[in-house]
Amino acid sequence: MFPKDKFARVASLYRTTHLLCQEKFHGSSRKTKILSAGALFLGAFTIGAAGFAPAEPDTSDAPVHAIVKDLALPDLQQQVAQLEDREEFYVNEEKVRSGDTLATLLTRLGVDDEAAANFIKSDTLARAVMQLRAGKRVMARTSEDGELQQLTATLSDGRDGQQVNNLVIERSGDTFKASTAPAVLERRVEMRSGQIRSSLFAATDNAQIPDSVATQLVDMFSTNINFASDLRRGDRFNVVYETFYNNGEPVRTGRVLAGEFSNAGNTYQAVWFDEPGSKIGGGYYSFDGKSLKKAFLKSPLAFTRISSGFSMRVHPILGIWKQHTGVDFAAPTGTPIHASGDGVVDFVGKQNGYGNIVVIKHWNNYSTAYGHMSRFATGLRKGDKISQGEVIGFVGMTGWATGPHLHYEFRVSNVPRNPLSVDVPNAQPLSGGQLARFRAVSTDMNRRLSLLRPAGENGNLTVASR
Repeated sequence: MFPKDKFARVASLYRTTHLLCQEKFHGSSRKTKILSAGALFLGAFTIGAAGFAPAEPDTSDAPVHAIVKDLALPDLQQQVAQLEDREEFYVNEEKVRSGDTLATLLTRLGVDDEAAANFIKSDTLARAVMQLRAGKRVMARTSEDGELQQLTATLSDGRDGQQVNNLVIERSGDTFKASTAPAVLERRVEMRSGQIRSSLFAATDNAQIPDSVATQLVDMFSTNINFASDLRRGDRFNVVYETFYNNGEPVRTGRVLAGEFSNAGNTYQAVWFDEPGSKIGGGYYSFDGKSLKKAFLKSPLAFTRISSGFSMRVHPILGIWKQHTGVDFAAPTGTPIHASGDGVVDFVGKQNGYGNIVVIKHWNNYSTAYGHMSRFATGLRKGDKISQGEVIGFVGMTGWATGPHLHYEFRVSNVPRNPLSVDVPNAQPLSGGQLARFRAVSTDMNRRLSLLRPAGENGNLTVASR
């Protein structure tokens, strides 16, 4: 710190200088006054700098110690000898080419091992290497002279829910062993965008989007866009979807996580949200948490035709005019019947003319009935929770039926309504804790979609409905 006595002397000197300058200042010309004021200002700063500049540290008394230490250097000759004694292996990776034989594939992999080739040809499991389609990756680890130590390849591509397995062929001395093990897949999130120039699939091919993703886009937005007639040149779409990799190789695509389609000046959006309580895993929602899934399917059968509608008719067995309280869907015996909505099984068993029937209670006084079943789904019991699309039984002709078909009823407060014309509501929106969790998911997906949009794009945003 600056000593107190020195500070007092500097302050006294400043006051004296100030008084002298004032005397000269009042008796001088304007020019002299300006010069004197400037000199006084600079002088004050000079005194301040002189008063507060730190003194140089005195290092003359600081002790200095010299430290000397011997460092052990590595023995390079010993390291070289160890490397020479260690067995070296080489790893090569190749893709199967169209027209490849086992010999040409092994040659490109650097394998020069007749015993390994004979084993692959003769072993039932190892022979799968010879059946790999073009584009599949194969990795081989060999010794310096080309002797095969290990060969790995991915057998299945994971399509249609298949388990992705890795084939491993290993050498142990002079023998080989082949085995398979489930692959541990790496999940990646892909983001793509495209523009319609001729057709949707041409645009997705151009954007390197798999056909399975394009099909999901059609399903997501088909209630808003007729993809056969409504598409226009210049329509745009953005999509976020899953891809699963095995050892750096894409093996299958997963679910579309979020989609956005701009058509005729409107932009439709949907985002996938996992629902732990649902047997189908989740559903698509608008970005404000409203479900895009209709609460009920129009038809509980995948492929069918309507043999009798909701109307007055001559009963085929009783021969009298009678109100038909449901819709009959003709289908072969054994065709799976799907629950048209989420609910709880209220009745399962035989019931007069209905034969084998299942009744499901849904929310808000809705219920559905499925009659004439040949049999019920295994283990189906009253009180079971059912998810939309779940198989509950199979088409038959039990009860009053002249042929195999499903009698389907849609009831509101136990009063039958025409399922083909009733105003079917959307599923219940998210609320509470689910809505809070959904917002975290939707915020992330919206951020991803915004990165794909052209700069300055401001479409008329409309939520998709299904």
